[in-house]
Amino acid sequence: MKLTEKEKELIEAIRNYRKAFPNGQSELWYYINQLVAELTDTETK
Repeated sequence: MKLTEKEKELIEAIRNYRKAFPNGQSELWYYINQLVAELTDTETK
């Protein structure tokens, strides 16, 4: 399976999410949501 750079970033961010508790967890959650939004964006760019 080949992954894009954004997909790799998302996987790493999810893996690090639990490690970020309690400091930085909210920032990482925001970053994860941003990556998901970018990856699921169906608009033509």
